[in-house]
Amino acid sequence: MCGGRGTRLDADCEKPLFPVGGEPMVARVVDALAASGVGTVHAAVSPHAPETRRFAEARDDLATVETPGEGYVADLGVALDAVETPALTVAADLPLLAADAVDAVLAAHDARTADAREPPSLTVCVPAALKRALGASTDATFERDGRELAPAGVNVVADTDTETMYETYDARFAVNVNRPSDADLAEALL
Repeated sequence: MCGGRGTRLDADCEKPLFPVGGEPMVARVVDALAASGVGTVHAAVSPHAPETRRFAEARDDLATVETPGEGYVADLGVALDAVETPALTVAADLPLLAADAVDAVLAAHDARTADAREPPSLTVCVPAALKRALGASTDATFERDGRELAPAGVNVVADTDTETMYETYDARFAVNVNRPSDADLAEALL
């Protein structure tokens, strides 16, 4: 997912193209996905990020899906209509993502699918305390079993009503670059 405006980041470029460690965040995410067990990688782009669309179209290892730019949920729905499910969805603002972390999510989904009639959707979350300990911004949290969790921006979406969760303490899922301070943190952790 790389079609958002990125207004909180207040950068001179589109959010997915914001450099972390000298490389656009979206390139880091695509490289992690390409090195993982994921099959085809699609970039969900929107009219709000024309330079990101051009970047995605220039890559041989990346297909694009045009979304209307009506917000994350609406754009996600359009993107999912264009691909086969279950599908791994990843926000472009996770510059610390690596192939082994992606593969851990896929393995968790496979484990939950093994005993299920139909593949469940899977939401990846990190403890909100981990985000705070790292100094990462926390925009959304929820309570589960007495723990405060934050969505990581990574999900496996299946065509089912069954949902499950994968909770991880892996800091690579805890740093979504939404603000300049998050970018500084990502740089430091690289």
